[in-house]
Amino acid sequence: MAYLDYCYYHNYTLFLVLAALLSQGLSVGVNWGTMATHQLPAEMVVQMLKNNGFDKLKLFEADDRILNALIGTEIEVMLAIPNNMLKEMSNDIDAAISWVDANVTTYFYSGGVNINYVAVGNEPTLQTYNGTYLNYMLPALKNIQEALNRAGHGDRIKATIPFNADVYFSPESNPVPSAGDFRPEVRDLTLEILQFLHENGGPFTVNIYPFLSLYGNKNFPIDYAFFEGSSTPIRDQGLTYTNVFDANFDTLVSALDKAGYPDMDIKVGEVGWPTDGDMYANVKNAMRFNQGLLQHIMSGVGTPLRKGKIDIYLFSLIDEDSKSVAPGNFERHWGIFEFDGKPKYQLDLAGMQENRELIPVEGVKYMQKKWCVLNPDVLKDLEDSLADNIDYACSLSDCTALGYGCSCNHLSVQGNASYAFNMYYQVNSQNVWDCDFDGLAMITDQDPSDGSCEFPIMIDYSSSDVLHTGLLWTSICLSVYVSFLLLV
Repeated sequence: MAYLDYCYYHNYTLFLVLAALLSQGLSVGVNWGTMATHQLPAEMVVQMLKNNGFDKLKLFEADDRILNALIGTEIEVMLAIPNNMLKEMSNDIDAAISWVDANVTTYFYSGGVNINYVAVGNEPTLQTYNGTYLNYMLPALKNIQEALNRAGHGDRIKATIPFNADVYFSPESNPVPSAGDFRPEVRDLTLEILQFLHENGGPFTVNIYPFLSLYGNKNFPIDYAFFEGSSTPIRDQGLTYTNVFDANFDTLVSALDKAGYPDMDIKVGEVGWPTDGDMYANVKNAMRFNQGLLQHIMSGVGTPLRKGKIDIYLFSLIDEDSKSVAPGNFERHWGIFEFDGKPKYQLDLAGMQENRELIPVEGVKYMQKKWCVLNPDVLKDLEDSLADNIDYACSLSDCTALGYGCSCNHLSVQGNASYAFNMYYQVNSQNVWDCDFDGLAMITDQDPSDGSCEFPIMIDYSSSDVLHTGLLWTSICLSVYVSFLLLV
């Protein structure tokens, strides 16, 4: 009877989640990045998306594994073309046609993948790119939309460009939303893109990160990053802004108005809060921000300048331990779920602020319960090489949790070494030869996790069980649930 009890709980929870979302008539999207050393099987993640009621998904490339897993679902999908392909797409319409044929037409059919947007690049106007992609953006956008049109998809699938919020600004002399305009050096290009999007029915997509406002400015008022109200609101032409999300969004609305597109459809392509890698990046703040955001956007109140529902894609679904940390150590910790699909915190996707548990990925199989740690018996003799070995381990794995204010910042020097050695050992799938470090390390079956600092064990790919167990349980549960419905 144990599996029946499990199935009842699982399906009852799923029923509550879906009922709440349907009753609101609203949905929330999520970004699924795949820059991780040990990825979950796509089928299991798609099932988790369905179980939790996510019905919009944004990808960063056209991944065949993911697209095949999405076949037959109703999840709306925004595919993406990476920045490194923009030059090719801009120079050659045939390249665009080939890409659409391989990645859209192959999957876009009745009962296939529900594709509704193609993102052409990701934040290509970002100032740190120093203009690398500017000349390719508009031609690539035009070619992809033309390729979609020729394939007969243009009425249902629109091309867009996800912009970073640094494409618009308010001047220092008047830092209010109503003064918003596009950055002078990209304004002409942005206006051309806006005209094309308007003519072809594509949305303006923007990524907004209140966390970065706090991360980049020590004087930024903390409560202004969240949604409970602020002790330092901004007043602008009779309107009051109590959070930076609304102020940022309305700065864009003002810029669009000045450009002649006051009613342009806006999608927030990325918005979220990390859980580690910085003193402000933690589970408490992430839950506070994301729950406040969902309640805000699901309410339909909108912003002071743009009333109504706001379409968002949360960033992100799962942690990615191989992302670049150039922007900050927090880059690897944006996930609502851990690398293995475990929820990090409660989150009510219906925006009703109920204490609702997210449903984890089911049937995950892990490697053996073994960790690589510092051998205290040899430390005294080999101490001189300790720092170099820690640096080596961290350069080839993920030690971002060791930073100031992070979840493992309280560890001793010896604890730091053990954490670094274990991360390297786990990333390399527990190979015995990857736990040596000039004789400083040893393998143990005793979990060295310490309070908030977890020493993880990675996902095991050696057995097909990791792919099929979760799906099998879900199928059994659904069968039992359907049988139950037929009986009542």
